[in-house]
Amino acid sequence: MSTIEQEIKKRRTFGIIAHPDAGKTTLTEKLLLFGGAISTAGAVKSNKIDTATKSDWMEIEKQRGISVATSVMGFEYQGMKINLLDTPGHQDFAEDTYRTLTAVDSVVMVIDCVKGVEQQTEKLMEVCRMRNTPVICFINKLDREGRDPYDLLDEIEDKLAINVRPLTWPIGMGKTFKGVYNLFSKNLLLFKPSKQQLSAEGVEVKDLSDSILEEYTGDTLANQLREDVELIEGVYPEFDKTEYLNGQVAPVFFGSAVNSFGVKEMLDTFINIAPEPKGRETEEQAVEPTDKDFSGFVFKIHANMDPKHRNRIAFVRICSGKFERGNSYLNVRHEKKFRFSNATAFMAQDKETIDEAFPGDIVGLYDTGNLKIGDTLSQNNIGLFKGIPSFSPEIFREVINKDAMKTKQLDKGLNQLMDEGVAQLFTFEMGARKVVGVVGNLQFEVIQHRLKNEYGASCTFSPMNLYKACWISSKDKKKLDEFVKSKYRHIAKDKDGKLVFMAETKAWLQMVQDNFPDIEFHFTSEY
Repeated sequence: MSTIEQEIKKRRTFGIIAHPDAGKTTLTEKLLLFGGAISTAGAVKSNKIDTATKSDWMEIEKQRGISVATSVMGFEYQGMKINLLDTPGHQDFAEDTYRTLTAVDSVVMVIDCVKGVEQQTEKLMEVCRMRNTPVICFINKLDREGRDPYDLLDEIEDKLAINVRPLTWPIGMGKTFKGVYNLFSKNLLLFKPSKQQLSAEGVEVKDLSDSILEEYTGDTLANQLREDVELIEGVYPEFDKTEYLNGQVAPVFFGSAVNSFGVKEMLDTFINIAPEPKGRETEEQAVEPTDKDFSGFVFKIHANMDPKHRNRIAFVRICSGKFERGNSYLNVRHEKKFRFSNATAFMAQDKETIDEAFPGDIVGLYDTGNLKIGDTLSQNNIGLFKGIPSFSPEIFREVINKDAMKTKQLDKGLNQLMDEGVAQLFTFEMGARKVVGVVGNLQFEVIQHRLKNEYGASCTFSPMNLYKACWISSKDKKKLDEFVKSKYRHIAKDKDGKLVFMAETKAWLQMVQDNFPDIEFHFTSEY
């Protein structure tokens, strides 16, 4: 077995997704604790920088207690190299999450046992389904009075349209919560509330009819557990790893991330069943991880991770071969080679220089503006990796510069933030007005905050009456030119110079489409 094959077998790359407040960032932190990557748990909602959660490192995240940028963290666990991507839960940052899901091989979905499946969770599941991504469910906050576990399982099957198979089962809930029974390894885990400790007492109970069970849980809960386990084993088919890997069945774990409970059982099972790095397709060919030539794609760009240095880092998911620092690789879009002498691995904001990386790994490449989201890097021209689009935004506002002396800083800041995929920038052909389009209002706050703090530029956003930004194209260049001329007031360009038609209402857009049958209107930039 070659070195590359050995390295691939050791790797697991996954994303954590959830509705806001389901406990996703807390779970991320506990996984890092078990992996030995951090030594103490931080208070998630704390405003103090030194104790803010490891994966929420942007200033605005610490103030609001939400994750707005995807964090990448790598750690070793039981001989495995685990790459974990923590995504923003807030729906206003959904596009960042969608793109991140293109870079992982499987996901862990966190569900709050009190609230159950929420709308954002359903949307995220749709993105997973587009690629048949394997999903593990972690039902969190068992230390609170939540909903009946059977109801939760039914809701997951119903709303997320995926079969489930519990691999652990709760004994009580809230005040009566005693622990979980591991259906996979047939042992009982007893719950002791502790936010800092990683201890959970494991008691091996070979036979559930053994009276030792009553000693630990009391008569009522012991009998309830026996009935539950009998029912589960009778109703649900045995766990089938192949079905999980094909995205057809989701194993379910119960626990309390804030108390570090039930997390290790999920992690131990995860490294046994989760997929190793998978192949990806470019426009021209299928690329397998074992291919000897290096390839990868940019799924995220972040400026100013270190406030002391105005730098830009491109996050690259390695798809095949071996990445070596200092080598020159082809940027397929530019058809030009670039040398990458500075490559890093991540532990949230902390970075360490690396010399090599393998399929499944996420590396950060320092970039001066040559890379953008969706770019493919490779040893030779393999075409662009598919499936990393920009979606048409839903809310539009015009950028109003508040300080004419800082126009350069504003332009630079806007361009860099747009390269990160935070939002999209459209510049009207007439009057050069700049319009920012986003998925959710909170992004305007983030952009304003970052322009001021990172670039020293002040601006306000003025609401615009726009319905959709549609990328336009035509097989007939003359017809396209005529259309642009006739609708000049409504034509803008995106940051890559592509033509965009800015439609004011749904009805008007429909009318324009009917009147100009030779013009194609696209709702994603990848047409």
